[in-house]
Amino acid sequence: MPLTREMLERLTDRSTDIVVATDRKGRVVYYNDGASKSLGYDSSEVLGGFVGTLYPSVDEARRVANAMRDPNQSGTNVLESFSTTFLARSGEEIPVAISGTLLFDDAGDESGTIGYAKDLREILHKDQLAVLGEVAIGLSHEINNPLAVILNQLEMLESDVSRLAGERDCSVEDERLDSIRREVARISEILGRLGEMVQTDSYETITYVGPARMVDLRSKDSRPTNTDPQLAGLRILVVDDDRGICNSLREILQADGCSVQIAHDGDEALERMEVEGFDLMLSDVVMPKMDGHQLYLKTQEKYPEMPVLMMTAFHYDKDHIIKQSRMKGLEGVIFKKPVDPARLREVIVESVTSRRER
Repeated sequence: MPLTREMLERLTDRSTDIVVATDRKGRVVYYNDGASKSLGYDSSEVLGGFVGTLYPSVDEARRVANAMRDPNQSGTNVLESFSTTFLARSGEEIPVAISGTLLFDDAGDESGTIGYAKDLREILHKDQLAVLGEVAIGLSHEINNPLAVILNQLEMLESDVSRLAGERDCSVEDERLDSIRREVARISEILGRLGEMVQTDSYETITYVGPARMVDLRSKDSRPTNTDPQLAGLRILVVDDDRGICNSLREILQADGCSVQIAHDGDEALERMEVEGFDLMLSDVVMPKMDGHQLYLKTQEKYPEMPVLMMTAFHYDKDHIIKQSRMKGLEGVIFKKPVDPARLREVIVESVTSRRER
């Protein structure tokens, strides 16, 4: 049975592709269901209007129109799989590939255009996943072996430090080794996250700088899940001479809506407190120039209402910094590094709420 014009129109109406036709002045005279579903515009909003409204700019609409008339593209008056972008009602820019042709009346004069556009979002997403998979495999291969060597060397170095130090205190060296071990573990975690994305065929992006975005490689523990709304807007000062610790804690807390500043020693912390106010300070115990206890005393003297929490990587407190601070009124929990993000959020809310209720 031959296809009638009515049957062809019905098929076009129901096509999942975006089908748009215009008259010779560029006004939309046909707009199918696929276009409505992809772009979000109802036909009543589009029919009779200028086709340029479906593009990010008039210049882009003109570029497509010129390409349709360019014999060097796909042939005279024909366009095949031409890459462009449509602008959805929501403001989203949708990558498409257009195949179209010019229409002519019985006298041979141009009467309009018709174009069939394929939404490329799903195709591009699958391509991105394929590339991500290749990147993940390459990274795992090239990085995991060096990481294993680094960890093995760390074990040997730690043993040598203990042997050479004898009975002398080597807590500073131990903390440095622990810091390296934490960063190695973080790299391994990122590689694992990449592998997980490949296995599940899914990934998320987050804002990087300006309009640029990047793949979200944060661990699940560092991302807010059912975040306590009381964290949003809290001004927190993180003090630690380990830049890696500072940056990771800032990342965790900023994801919860906190405003976070960092300082790498007690003097810098006091300078920051002079400039702006904070709702809470999270400080390392052992730091150069000024240890956690000394910083706590100066903070209590100038800002007695501000809660202070402490954290340490040591298994003992040789200088009794924690004990001295407790005797002077420190109420904050002493966190053992690496800090558990869930417990940190809980204690921050408890400390700030308790201080406000006094």
